[in-house]
Parts: sequence; structure tokens; C-alpha cells
Amino acid sequence: MRRIIITGLLVMSFFIALRAHSQKILIYMDLKQTDHLKAYGVAYWSLERNVNVEWLLNYRGGSFLIDYYQALERELRLRGIGFSIIGAGEVAQIYAEIEENNMETVLLEKAPAIAIYQPPRETKWDDAVYLALDYAEVPFEKIWDKEVIDGELEKYDWVHLHHEDFTGQHGKFYANSRNAPWYIQMVMDNQKITRELGFQKVSELKQKITQLLKEYIIRGGFLFAMCSATDTIDIALAAAGTDICATVFDGDPAAPNCQQQLDFSQTLAFTKFQLVMNPMVYEFSDIDIPPGNGAPLRSEESDYFTLFEFSAKYDPVPTMLTQNHVSVVKGFMGQTTGFLKSTIKSSVVIMAETEGTEQVKYIHGNLGRGTFTFYAGHDPEDYRHYVGDPPTHLELHKNSPGYRLILNNILFPAAKKKKRKT
Repeated sequence: MRRIIITGLLVMSFFIALRAHSQKILIYMDLKQTDHLKAYGVAYWSLERNVNVEWLLNYRGGSFLIDYYQALERELRLRGIGFSIIGAGEVAQIYAEIEENNMETVLLEKAPAIAIYQPPRETKWDDAVYLALDYAEVPFEKIWDKEVIDGELEKYDWVHLHHEDFTGQHGKFYANSRNAPWYIQMVMDNQKITRELGFQKVSELKQKITQLLKEYIIRGGFLFAMCSATDTIDIALAAAGTDICATVFDGDPAAPNCQQQLDFSQTLAFTKFQLVMNPMVYEFSDIDIPPGNGAPLRSEESDYFTLFEFSAKYDPVPTMLTQNHVSVVKGFMGQTTGFLKSTIKSSVVIMAETEGTEQVKYIHGNLGRGTFTFYAGHDPEDYRHYVGDPPTHLELHKNSPGYRLILNNILFPAAKKKKRKT
């Protein structure tokens, strides 16, 4: 009798395991999702545990489909993320719907190693990517100039550039902040690391950093940048070999013909831009097009940008990078608020723009074996984030479309395009 009971329990356990194996967890990413941002963190958490994730492009806002296991269900409940447990029949229906529409399944296989290029000192402004990764519970490391010079970029699949000024002009904060203690300390710190690494000027060190970042992309790295890091990396690349810094920044005047000496063939995304040489103007070049400067002056309530729709089956990369539960996203400002369309290279993919204007918000490009993605603006949930403002609390913005665009990028390096049937 005891043997019969034990045998029955084993059979029952087998069928329970078989049923669990046939089930999947659907993390839906449409308007019904309770916490879009933490959903990315759980997808990353699964990849860390060698569990593949299927990214269902354009299906219910870019949902995630994962084989059922109890630890995943528990983690989703703990983090307050909406999900459904579905069987083989429902999964087949989803696949059929994807096959018949502008949708695609992309397999995510490996958790990418992530780094944020960010100064070790405390800054007077927050970084949206740092906030997003921290809230989503995605692990990352911080690197700075020494680590880049020492070749540590190769340790990472995906690198984000903090709101950096790669031109050596200390953020062009001189006009309003040159007597502020935080600005004086920032300049001193920049000059100290410059000397320690064997360079004469901050601009020379930053030009070297931009070259190493470019080589990182060429070798297969994924680079992401926001705000002033987007345009200043290209300005620095174009200005290699000339001096574009005024005396107040590096002790000697800029080269009188520095604009003519710019080499646009060396840049990633932008071309034929005009430098803003006046050190009293809080602007680097005409790449930036904030509201009121060539773009219609908008109020916070009326400022929106629109995501482009791409073919999921034939353009999976920009489709991945634009997954969202809405197609129109609240605008937000920054030192670099938007990109002037006429300065963007024809090889670059425009993924979002402010309709009726020349302002582009979100772009992507390829270089060698790698990619770069630039997202204009400072904080998607803080329209005007001034120096010294308190950080954004993402628990108040769990469903932020603007922050979702950031988190799309961290999963992009994990993707393996599914081979299509011929």
C-alpha cells in the first residue's frame, strides 16, 4: 500500500512539473501594467539566472514571455509587477498573432554587463539612467577617465555616458556658476585627473576619452548617451587637433580658425554644425535646438514628441528601442534638449521627433560592429531640471514612457534576432 502511495505521489509530481514546464509567464507591457520600469529589472534578473526571455515586439506594448518557474512568480509579486500565467494554447495564439501582424519575437539570452561613465565626485545634478537602473534593480558599475584609459571598457557590453562635457569647457557653466563652490571643485577635479593621466589640458584628455569610446563601439560595444554627452562627444571628435576652448577654460585662446578645422568625418551622429564660441553662452553648438531656438516655444503641458513606428520583422533594432505603451511621449528639457535635424548624418536612424518642428529627440546609429543611441534631454519626468534640484523619485513614475526608452536600451545587447523561415 505504501509503495502504491509513493508511486502515486511521484506520478503526480511528474505531471505537476510537466504542467509547469508547459506554462509561461507573460509580463504584459501595455496600459494594464502596474510597474513598467521594474518589469525590465525582472527580465534582466531572469537573464542573470540563465533563463531566456522572449521580447514580444509590438505585442501589448512590448511584452516579455518567460518559461514559468516559481522563483520568477515570487519575484514578480514582490516587485509589484503585473503578469499572467498562460498555457500552451494561449502561447500558440500569441505566436500566431505576432506572425500575422507588425510584431516579432526576439530572444534575449545573456544579461549584459553595464557601466555608467560618471565622475566619482558628487554632482549637482542627477542622471536619469542611474535613477532608472537603480529603481529597476539592474546592477551596474561606475567608471571614469582612469578606467577608460586603462582599457576597462572591454569589460562591459553597454556603457552609458553621464551628462558629460567632452569639449573641456567644464559644462559651459562659467557664466552663471563660476563662483559657486561646486563649480570650482569640479574644475579642480577635472584638472587633477588630467595631470594624473599625463595630459596638459582637460580638453586633450577628453578628446582621448572620446577616441577610446569610438573604438569601443567599432569593436562591438553598445554606447548610450543623454543630454550634453550626446553632442559634446561628436564636437570633441571633430575638434581633435584643434583648440575650441576659450581662455577662461584652459588658459589660452581658442584657435582662430577652429570652426574651419573641424573634421566631421570623425563624428558619430552629427555633421556641419556650428560651434558656439562665446564662453558666456550656455550652449556648445547649433546641434541643440531647445524650444524657442528654431523650435516653437512650448509650455510643459504642450511639449510632446512622437515615436516612429518601424517594421518589427525587418527593422527589429529600432523597434526594440522604441517599445512603449504610448506613441506620444512628454517632452523634457536639458542642456541638450533636442537635435537639429539638418545636423544629423543621413546614416543615422531618427526614432522620435517633435512633430511640426526641426527638433529630433531620439536617434540610433551603427559603427563597425557596435552601435550608439542618443536621447536628448535630462530627465523624462522633470521638465526643467535645474542644477541642485532634488532627484526624481521613480516610485511616483512607475509607468513613465520616457524612462521606458532608457530601459529598452539595456536589454538591446542581450537580443539575438530569431532566424526567419524561408
